[in-house]
Amino acid sequence: MTEHKSGFVAIIGRPNVGKSTLLNRIVGQKIAIMSDKAQTTRNKIQGVYTTDNMQIVFIDTPGIHKPKHRLGDYMVNEAYGALQEVEAVLFMVNADEKRGKGDNLIIERLQKLDVPVFLIVNKIDKIHPDDLLAVIQDYSTQMDFAEVVPLSATQGNNCETLMQLLEEQIPEGPQYFPKDQITDHPEYFIVSELVREKVLLFTQEEIPHSVAVVVDSMKRDENDKIRIQATINVERDSQKGIIIGKGGKMLKQIGIKARQDMEKMLGDKVYLELWVKVQKDWRDKQRSLDDFGYKKETF
Repeated sequence: MTEHKSGFVAIIGRPNVGKSTLLNRIVGQKIAIMSDKAQTTRNKIQGVYTTDNMQIVFIDTPGIHKPKHRLGDYMVNEAYGALQEVEAVLFMVNADEKRGKGDNLIIERLQKLDVPVFLIVNKIDKIHPDDLLAVIQDYSTQMDFAEVVPLSATQGNNCETLMQLLEEQIPEGPQYFPKDQITDHPEYFIVSELVREKVLLFTQEEIPHSVAVVVDSMKRDENDKIRIQATINVERDSQKGIIIGKGGKMLKQIGIKARQDMEKMLGDKVYLELWVKVQKDWRDKQRSLDDFGYKKETF
């Protein structure tokens, strides 16, 4: 009998370095929402990669940043919490950005770990190949990395190499999830995230970080269509007006795009109803954070 390997791998880095894009690329399906806006990911999202003789559970984490409210504290806590009990860590940086204070802060944490840390230099398609070595050398002066993998999460370059290197690091272990399962999150969580992603896509400025989406109901009707009711929570009346839009146009656009992604994920027809509700300063109220699924863990 051939050995079976399994383990957990955390993906960590500053906001907007492509962690969710990499996770989606590895599992071959969209389970983490993506946006060009920083701090898109708020919860730890686990993606499961399974072959005949190996299973790796990847933990996508919120970007490390300086918190400005309780939601920010929660996100940073989630990210650092993911470093507990993993077999390896992928520290992701952008090839086209200089190392900054945020990277140095993360490196300080990583130096204290007893597990292999891979330096993942993402977005290599954005720079000239001759400039890559300087980026790698700069980070390598800060700590010894088990491996350095330059890649493009968007285009898929070098992702196979990363998986081969991880397979060497992962110990023998059981299969934690069924072969066809690609995430540990329930469908309603991904549904709420898809709505939030479309809000990020279509709105600008102060709206993105002030939005929390809650799925109120998700069930099949008599016509075998999945009926989903969800509430988009914002902090101010002006934000509610922006999301609804003139004559409800913006909300309709958000709903159409979110429904299309839901139907792709669920493989079924979806009827989606959206409401917008004002919950003043919810990002700084622990009860609201708990209600919206941002429950504090202690590590």
